[in-house]
Amino acid sequence: MSYERDFKDLPEGWKWARLGEVCKNLKAGGTPARDMLDYWGGNIPFALVEDLTKNKYLTSTSETITEKGLKNSSAWIVPKNSILISIYASLGEVAINKIDTSTNQAILGMILKENYDLEFIYYLLKFNKNNFEKFTTQTTQKNLNKKIVSELKFALPTSTAEQQKIAEILETIDNAIEKTDKIIEKYKRIKQGLMQDLLTKGIDENGNIRDEKTHKFKDSPLGRIPEEWEVVRLGEVIEYEQPQKYIVSTENYEDKPGTPVLTAGKTFILGYTSENFGIYDALPVILFDDFTTDTKFVNFPFKVKSSATKLLKAKDKKINLFYVFNTMQMIRVKPGSEHKRFWISEYSKLYIPLPPLPEQQRIAEILSQIDQAIEKEQQYKEKLQKIKQGLMQDLLTGKVRVNHLVEEEEKWTGIYKQFYKNVKII
Repeated sequence: MSYERDFKDLPEGWKWARLGEVCKNLKAGGTPARDMLDYWGGNIPFALVEDLTKNKYLTSTSETITEKGLKNSSAWIVPKNSILISIYASLGEVAINKIDTSTNQAILGMILKENYDLEFIYYLLKFNKNNFEKFTTQTTQKNLNKKIVSELKFALPTSTAEQQKIAEILETIDNAIEKTDKIIEKYKRIKQGLMQDLLTKGIDENGNIRDEKTHKFKDSPLGRIPEEWEVVRLGEVIEYEQPQKYIVSTENYEDKPGTPVLTAGKTFILGYTSENFGIYDALPVILFDDFTTDTKFVNFPFKVKSSATKLLKAKDKKINLFYVFNTMQMIRVKPGSEHKRFWISEYSKLYIPLPPLPEQQRIAEILSQIDQAIEKEQQYKEKLQKIKQGLMQDLLTGKVRVNHLVEEEEKWTGIYKQFYKNVKII
């Protein structure tokens, strides 16, 4: 079983190798009996598939087992600097374990032979993740097993140096993505702190966060708020429109250009449509999912997918809609198990603090600036991810070779070695 059909010609200096040939040991784990309390909560890390999805490197696990649990199960210790790969349900999740760990039966531990680069094999498996389903056993749940995985063939460089150089390039872009992720998270933490201050204390005309030591505050149903503020229900300042005339007529979405089709959920832009009727353009507006209570602030023309989406607008010009949108993030009501519509029954009755319009605008401007910074970093991350995908396609198929980089590095390594050999240390 291989991906040979994906290659017209095997690159020079590359070979086909089965995963079983790449590994000194390839073995699935096992789960100690759950009803045996003395098997659990020990000092031995126990990896589950979800642990593999968090990061490239596994440095901790959500569960642990005892020595007794290890001995009385099929679990085994996969030594650090091995590869873990999932073979049940969520196929092909891969991580490099940086700790000695046991695993459950849904994970294969792969201990590589010395002439195969750990990082390269990690990227090779990640690149081929979507292909694993082709080789699953035909059961109600698509699974792999040790025999199937050990027989899978991959094209790879015979030179360990070339493997290492490919992994080094991909790791560089991974590091850039990780760095960008950290910047995004930092901005989000800053925004969260700002929202807490701005939406409870506000900002005066001099640009200062209010404080009870320097400004007048008063009691309210929401606690202490600046004296100039009011407390209103959302339904008093926001009106809603049903979305029926803006719903897209077909879900056969197209690529750009076109009108975006939106949802208030995580996906947000589902696709694009060429329909030139029923386009919502009374902007800006808040999309509100009446069942999940998800919200999105939108300032470009669009169509919607679902009748569950309510369109929320400010009732008059004394209301800054972006300010209201941010207050809604602070008072979010999480839906329970019941299937009901939330805007009329609950959200419209919720209280929010309402400063005078100029202060709403100042608060909205500050939060908008940090949102723009987050959006800029997210766009940069998406660009990096596209670059990485292209690099993986080129480097892990041998379409683009790195031999010249390896040769250049070997050349300079040789020069350095000769230089230091001839230098007399005083």
